[in-house]
Amino acid sequence: MFGRVESELNSDNYISIGKTCSYLGVSRSGFYNWQKRKNSGKSNDTYEMSIKDEIQKIVVSFTGYGYRRVTKELHRRGYLINSKRVLRLMKEDNLLCVKKRFTPLTTNSNHNFPVYPNLIKNISLSGLNQVWASDITYIHLLREFIYLAAIIDIFSRKCIGWEIDRNIDTQLTLNALRKALEKRWNPDVKGLIHHSDQGVQYASNDYINCLKKYNIRISMSRKGNPYDNAFVESFIKTLKYEEVYISEYETFNEAYQNIENFIEEVYNKKRLHSSIGYLPPDEFEAGINLNILP
Repeated sequence: MFGRVESELNSDNYISIGKTCSYLGVSRSGFYNWQKRKNSGKSNDTYEMSIKDEIQKIVVSFTGYGYRRVTKELHRRGYLINSKRVLRLMKEDNLLCVKKRFTPLTTNSNHNFPVYPNLIKNISLSGLNQVWASDITYIHLLREFIYLAAIIDIFSRKCIGWEIDRNIDTQLTLNALRKALEKRWNPDVKGLIHHSDQGVQYASNDYINCLKKYNIRISMSRKGNPYDNAFVESFIKTLKYEEVYISEYETFNEAYQNIENFIEEVYNKKRLHSSIGYLPPDEFEAGINLNILP
């Protein structure tokens, strides 16, 4: 049996609770009940404080650790705790690592494609489908970077098109644009402006031709000035701080599914936005259609 146990050891010399119980011939529920009895002399508050103290020590020693690695280290130190609880405790003490050592370049403005003037400076909006703002950001997985392209309707703050890919190219942005067109385009849309930075993905012939095909006016930020695209920058900041930074994705599929859920089910449907009367974008747009906005 011990040879089998050794074969299951990972690089941290840790075996999961489930496998350990299986090897010892005991149930997981029985082990957890034993653990609770073992700690019965401690109050829940006292025990949780001891865990928090240990988390603090780990984070001081390993400043780049996210909640998954902290959980593994707690296991090594004899604490029986799952990653969801560690995530909650680290949130409470503001211990989540939100800074990455390397930032990939997402905007390459050194190209020979034409650039277009900024059409949205000081613009006043009165309805949907007047300005769509676009941008690209990176998502840090454990072993790689992936990229998100997003399109926001500035009037409602709704994310109407997005795509995630391992490649930061024109196809990434085109896929996001096509999703936005599928959701929002109709022959009655007139004078729509598409705003972006001067990056090669947005200035490429394929992307520009797609915009022109639908008679969409083209607007670009001044070079090196993120304030010209503040609305979509605000969306990206919200996505990063309320989903990406606290999730520590391991795989592409995990990142895709979690970000899809955040955008479609949380950001668009539930999250309140001060700029639209503390309503979620979907509710705000429904109010526009019914003419019942506050």
